[in-house]
Amino acid sequence: MDLSLKTRTEGPFEIIEVGGEIDVMTAPRLREAVIEAVDRGRLRLIIDVEQVDFLDSTGLGVLVGALKRVRADGGSLDIVCTHERILKIFDITGLDKVFGLHGSVEQACAESA
Repeated sequence: MDLSLKTRTEGPFEIIEVGGEIDVMTAPRLREAVIEAVDRGRLRLIIDVEQVDFLDSTGLGVLVGALKRVRADGGSLDIVCTHERILKIFDITGLDKVFGLHGSVEQACAESA
């Protein structure tokens, strides 16, 4: 499966909507989208993975790297996810304590404001 990426700005937030699979083959595209956003000065990221079917360790690595990158410049990164199988990955790895996990983009914007 392929990866789809859509980026939009809502107030101070850069929202990256991701669909498909985030794996060793597609994760570099997500990394590039994050780098482009940060290079444009967008340091408050919300990554919406509601349409993601699969997330592997490479994808997790990209998310952790993105978090480190924005935090180094005083930014934030939150994740929108309600799918139990993806949430379980965050739980098992302990990343549910690292990322702000939200049920919707609206909730992420409100709680991260």
